[in-house]
Amino acid sequence: MVNLAPTPSVESIRPARPEPRILTVKRAWRLTPNMIRVTFAGPELDGFPEGREGGNCKLMLPDPGEVRKSFAERLRNGPRPARRTYTVRHHRPDMREIDIDFVAHGDNGPASRWAAHAQPGDFLGFAGPSPAKIQRFDADWYLLAADPSAIPVAAVTLETMPRDARGVAVFEVTSEDDKQDIRSPDGVAVHWLVHPDPNSPSTQQEAFIRGLDWPDGKVQTCIAGESGVIRSLRSFLHQEKGLPRQVTYISGYWKIGLVEDEHQAIKRIEA
Repeated sequence: MVNLAPTPSVESIRPARPEPRILTVKRAWRLTPNMIRVTFAGPELDGFPEGREGGNCKLMLPDPGEVRKSFAERLRNGPRPARRTYTVRHHRPDMREIDIDFVAHGDNGPASRWAAHAQPGDFLGFAGPSPAKIQRFDADWYLLAADPSAIPVAAVTLETMPRDARGVAVFEVTSEDDKQDIRSPDGVAVHWLVHPDPNSPSTQQEAFIRGLDWPDGKVQTCIAGESGVIRSLRSFLHQEKGLPRQVTYISGYWKIGLVEDEHQAIKRIEA
């Protein structure tokens, strides 16, 4: 007998997207002169998925002076608050805590402004997180590169890769004092470059990577940062070095002169 029941649509079988959480600040401090770390804690983090350090999340920012009740209503019914994309840096499930690092831009931008003034008891909306950027570590050699916006994802990758991994990580920061202590395998050489003006184009990372002695064997990458830099590195890795796209995580996180919404619109057009 022919089954005439309708086939479920993709939408009907796709798991429902979880409702945004409202997270509460436990503490906030300057990790370095140009990086702010905020720890969120509380029962809202019950059930937070484990193993998602390095995953993307969407932060929804309350207006200055907005109270929690009206913000919760706005998350449900609109108007939509400002949203920005960030990375889960640490998750301590036994303490119901996560850390998120914010590049300090002063009051230039809603997320940086919020982080610069964050105090215990403050709140924001949180959606996500996505899975970690690298799910399997099975390469002979790893290449990581990040500017300040992407240090969290690269740092998580360094900290979670096998302890016998080999490779190179190159981080670009605004000042010598912005270097961080990141736990990395002994076989991964970590280099720090200083670019004092993040609003001007930088060629330091590309020049450094082009000058590396390229190894034999399988290479895996975790690279993110300013869109113009990423475009050049993507061309070098795929076209000149012939790396398959499936072994390279390489992503433009921001673009000089654009806010995130404008940059994301361009990325959707170019995808």
